[in-house]
Amino acid sequence: MRKYLVVYEKTKTGYSAYVPDLPGIAATGKTKLIVEKNIFESIQFHLEGLKEEHYRIPKASAESEMLVFTL
Repeated sequence: MRKYLVVYEKTKTGYSAYVPDLPGIAATGKTKLIVEKNIFESIQFHLEGLKEEHYRIPKASAESEMLVFTL
């Protein structure tokens, strides 16, 4: 089992998502629920392809943290 950080961003037309540890893997969607489904499917498809072609599955190394500022 692998766990990867997924970054979600609100855009003018909906949402986008990307995975820092899997370059080139991204997804978009009109709603966050749609982009969550799309990014999950994109990751799954990519990892299955890597496994099928006998490529190394990248280890997760990205981290995130929320910092709070008072202005």
